[in-house]
Amino acid sequence: MLRIHFTHEDFTRLRVAGTPDPLWEIACSLHRLQTTRGRWAYADWYRTTRDTLAGTGLGAAVRRLLIPVLPRASYFPDCLTPYEAVDGLDRGLAAIVDTPPARVAQEVSRLDRVGLAPPWAPRLVERGTREELVRAMRAYHEAVIAPHHDRVCAAIAGERALWARRTLDSGIDGLLDGLSPVMRWHSPVLHVDYVEDRDLYLDGRGLRLVPSYFCWQLPISMADGALPPVLVYPLADSRPRAAAPAADAPLAALLGGTRAAALRSLAVGATTSELARNLGVSPSTATHHTTVLRDAGLITSRRWHNIVLHTLTPLGAAVLRRTTAAPGGSSATGVDFRS
Repeated sequence: MLRIHFTHEDFTRLRVAGTPDPLWEIACSLHRLQTTRGRWAYADWYRTTRDTLAGTGLGAAVRRLLIPVLPRASYFPDCLTPYEAVDGLDRGLAAIVDTPPARVAQEVSRLDRVGLAPPWAPRLVERGTREELVRAMRAYHEAVIAPHHDRVCAAIAGERALWARRTLDSGIDGLLDGLSPVMRWHSPVLHVDYVEDRDLYLDGRGLRLVPSYFCWQLPISMADGALPPVLVYPLADSRPRAAAPAADAPLAALLGGTRAAALRSLAVGATTSELARNLGVSPSTATHHTTVLRDAGLITSRRWHNIVLHTLTPLGAAVLRRTTAAPGGSSATGVDFRS
């Protein structure tokens, strides 16, 4: 059990990440490769990743470099998921390279004490070895995570929209009380099912909540409580959705004023009942329209209790921007999905 202790100051410094943290997604996706648990939920990704890595130099680097220092275990070095990754992959990888050697040595020693450090791990104190490691991490990200970027972003954007509404309706207590079945809020302590028993005192530093596409079941935090507090947790809908079909038929079904208007209404997110009111149609008709939009990959839908919140995917936002920018684009029926 992880017990996260809040103060009044921490409530004002609570943040929910709106974009995927690339280094946490690297770590969690590598964990998915190391176990069959939850593989059904990532079957699509696992098959393509296995095919991408099989018999390649990158696959060898993943086995030799990445998995040994990012094991699916109770501990892996904090320096491989630095806070700087909030500003993107480049900043995060640079922070790994710039980690002070003394800290690297301390974390490698801890990895060794739990019996997981590979024989070459002590060389991570050398900048050149860390540069080799981050080259492998970058190549891995480009090969097996970046191709799924839109899907990952859509899932996390939907999560953020869901919790934004939850917070507006129920406040911070409502947010913390509903994050996950494996978290329980008893003010001022958030109780999290965890791989070990410990306490994390925020002491006014706040907490960065990071919804993760590849995190499965149990949340993850930094082992060193002195580092900026982070809690990485699985998406509310733990089973990732399949990729949108590539056929043109779903997009062709979008032609028409009502669905174009629906797409515009969902630019800021809406529940099914809100969309029905906006369009002046019945809830069942609104559900039909959202099904077509979702099958075309333009929106994502997330269920929370008895409501479903619909938000745009990156593709849907791009279609909407393109329509708005087109000459005479104020007409909802002027969308051309063929170009």
